[in-house]
Amino acid sequence: MTLAKETLVEMYLRMNHARLFEEKVAWFFSRGMVHGTTHLSVGEEASGVASCMALEEGDLVSLTHRGHSQAVGFGLDINRMMAELLGKETGYCKGKGGSMHIADIESGNLGANGIVGGGFCISAGAALTQQYKKTGKVVLCFAGDGATNEGSFHEALNLASIWKLPVIFFIENNLYAMSTPIEKHMNIQDIADRAKSYGIPGIVVDGNDPLEIYETVAKAAQEVRKGKGPVLIESKTYRWLGHSKSDAQAYRTKEELAEWKLKDPIKRLRNFMIDNKMMTAEEMDKLEEQAKQNIEAAVKFASDSPEPPIESVLEDVYA
Repeated sequence: MTLAKETLVEMYLRMNHARLFEEKVAWFFSRGMVHGTTHLSVGEEASGVASCMALEEGDLVSLTHRGHSQAVGFGLDINRMMAELLGKETGYCKGKGGSMHIADIESGNLGANGIVGGGFCISAGAALTQQYKKTGKVVLCFAGDGATNEGSFHEALNLASIWKLPVIFFIENNLYAMSTPIEKHMNIQDIADRAKSYGIPGIVVDGNDPLEIYETVAKAAQEVRKGKGPVLIESKTYRWLGHSKSDAQAYRTKEELAEWKLKDPIKRLRNFMIDNKMMTAEEMDKLEEQAKQNIEAAVKFASDSPEPPIESVLEDVYA
């Protein structure tokens, strides 16, 4: 599959948006400007962005608690995302969802989820709806490696495989379930091997290679749309920062982190485009500067946005 220059330019811009967005979020939290917690995916931008860009208009996604890159990749407005982080009325959830609960049903984003494995059954249900209504749309379900040990993972894959639901289960394996190395919580090397238990395809991709991810998800979506049933994709990647802002990262070495930083997916895409004479280094620099300006504009939008009125405290409360 040969991707158009325009697609790669947009991919590079979104990957930069994702990283700069999260770096800004980390800055806010370090200064106590945002409360609660957040889970950042710096280093995983190819996995979150390229996979979503491989979808078609009208397809759906469910995100994880580490969902900023996924949301940016899906095309959500970084202004409204930033406003949500700062608790403003113009945020996607009117400032009430925060980092882990950015949702936009109208666009097809079924929501980020603070519950580990919480998106599996939601995605299966959404896929059943697409099948029943014959929409031709697919659901891309994100989850982490640790989530594949939850019961909901097996329940969802079992039903999806039996009913041949149009869903792609996309597992971002960043080697650690919080602080637990993957070899200590499962007895297999590739999570994709679990697909065999349900008679569906299981595919492993380099989670730092945006082109491989895009091609794999695009091809999987084509098969899923034909009614052939679900696909399980394992994206092997790595988060540069801790599980959350309070993670001391005592479970891994500086050498391991340095080795993975050499596989920076953003630099990888930049080098690919320059080496293939699609863009010059100067043009790539301009794209990066544009991304920085867009993030600063998002911060200004969020800062200038109104606080939710006190009267709205019980709005959208259903239980």
